[in-house]
Amino acid sequence: MSFTGKYELQSQENFEPFMRALGLPEEKIQKGKNLKSISEIVQDGKKFTITITTGSEVIKNQFTIGEESEIQMLNGEKVKVVVQMEGNNKLVTEVKGMKSVTELNGDTITYTMTMGDLTLKRVSKRI
Repeated sequence: MSFTGKYELQSQENFEPFMRALGLPEEKIQKGKNLKSISEIVQDGKKFTITITTGSEVIKNQFTIGEESEIQMLNGEKVKVVVQMEGNNKLVTEVKGMKSVTELNGDTITYTMTMGDLTLKRVSKRI
């Protein structure tokens, strides 16, 4: 199953408390909570390029499954991670005490980030 495609954010849960926990300024949280974000994913075997566009902000990350890569987090911080693939439809990584899972089911991508007892869930559909 290929992740390649463009996906538009449909819904999200716990965006505000999660972004506060990440340390984002309140102004940025309020601005970002109602913006539709578009994720463009290009998968070439084990290599991934993910570009997330929210309003005028663009975050572009590249990584290879099983290899250490540097990615930019939602708060702008750059961190080293190793992304693993579970099955053929789930990307999993842990960074700074957070677990990130990106799961593809048909035309829907569910992105779940968990930090302690706080979970951010974002659901996007292929466009």
